[in-house]
Amino acid sequence: MKTSAVPAAITQLVALLTAPPIPDAVVVDGPPTDDVSTEDVIAVGWQPEGDQAAEMQQTFSSAGARDRNEDFAIIGWIDTWSGDPDFPAVRARAFELLGVIEERLRATALRPEAPTLNGVVQWAHLTAGSLRQSHTDQGARVALGFTVTCHARI
Repeated sequence: MKTSAVPAAITQLVALLTAPPIPDAVVVDGPPTDDVSTEDVIAVGWQPEGDQAAEMQQTFSSAGARDRNEDFAIIGWIDTWSGDPDFPAVRARAFELLGVIEERLRATALRPEAPTLNGVVQWAHLTAGSLRQSHTDQGARVALGFTVTCHARI
């Protein structure tokens, strides 16, 4: 019996974001291990200000003690950089990548199971984001923290 849908949900979210590949971006499971200043990065289950990957809560379902409902949030981080001081262009790229995440979580003819993370949860959707901008010695850098909220029956 599963004790949580969180591990499988993170794995399936990474799978949705890596196949097909997102042009000019790297998707990583957890914290980046390579130099992120050379390419756009989407990190699933990680944000730089902490090591929390997800937060969950469980309650009994209406079926009694046999099943439980689990609500949880998977955090992530988008990091974009262009090498010049053009914030509008870098910011637009960060939101373009956020849009890819949102689109990949929607059901389509090719991906009917996307909102359920391939059957792992009852639903998942993009629910929050936080924008950060900074000047570096190598140009503008924009980051977007994001949250994917999920509901599962375990």
